[in-house]
Amino acid sequence: MSAFPTRRLRRLRYNPTLRDMLAEVRVGVDDLVAPIFVKPGENVTHPIASMPGQLQFSPDTALAAAGRWAAKGIRAVLLFGVVERKDSTGSQAWADDAPVQTLTRLLKAELPELLVITDTCLCEYTDHGHCGLLVETSPGKVDVENDETLTLLGRAAVSQARAGADMVAPSAMMDGQVAAVRQALDTEGFSRTGILGYAVKFASGMYGPFREAAENPPQSGDRRSYQMDYRTAGQVLAEVQADIDEGADIIMVKPAATYLDVIAQVRRQFDAPLAAYHVSGEYAQIKAAAAAGWLDERTAAMEITTAIKRAGADIIITYFAEQIADWLGE
Repeated sequence: MSAFPTRRLRRLRYNPTLRDMLAEVRVGVDDLVAPIFVKPGENVTHPIASMPGQLQFSPDTALAAAGRWAAKGIRAVLLFGVVERKDSTGSQAWADDAPVQTLTRLLKAELPELLVITDTCLCEYTDHGHCGLLVETSPGKVDVENDETLTLLGRAAVSQARAGADMVAPSAMMDGQVAAVRQALDTEGFSRTGILGYAVKFASGMYGPFREAAENPPQSGDRRSYQMDYRTAGQVLAEVQADIDEGADIIMVKPAATYLDVIAQVRRQFDAPLAAYHVSGEYAQIKAAAAAGWLDERTAAMEITTAIKRAGADIIITYFAEQIADWLGE
């Protein structure tokens, strides 16, 4: 084989301007969604130890942060609540004065163009840390009760929509959750409120830092009976199809960086808008390695974010959102 083709490819890489002109995948600030952890109080900016650079905010400081991000071009946020009063049903999930609802109203009043997405689950609000109501299945053993949980997810979604959420994001991985949320929204007159469905959410070891941030680790057991088994990728297409059939407007794969093959698989099979969540553990790994001097943080973060988009994601939820906006703006 002639050596010419190889030399031609090398010539296309020598010049940095030409490399940029020929780049097939470009990450833009419009691709990014920034997560926010919001808790009660005022003037709260509490650092999250396992997620360097990330904070728990109160509604007022979260509003200020979102305004700063919006000025940098970030146009969407995903809200998670951190509450002090928890109970067995997670009733703060649908309380009008809960942190997520309070912040949503502030954001829509002060930053009306910002897309506000609210996480719709119970795990942040239950005293047992699971994503739904618990039921005893046998002496000494409990599990999440699927169908009764659906009613509460719908109630939470309606409360979030009433506060002004543009999209709700049911993440409990209950069978039928998207249909239940869609029905609840439509019944209450919120037919324009979109649904970002956590269609493919694996039971992953990459969520540890998030559980510190949201203060929601399970008090017993784990979530493997309802989140997906990472060894069983054959269930992916069925989960996505179910969410689409039930009315999801956008579907999501979570985690992202460790599941690029799944993102690509979903992209090949479905035309629906696709989001991917670069989760807390994936973020923390880069931060820790960079702090140790083992890799360059900017290079690694941009490479992995680009890989997520290259795999097929239209939207990337990432804790690097503000940093990426800064890097792209230089």
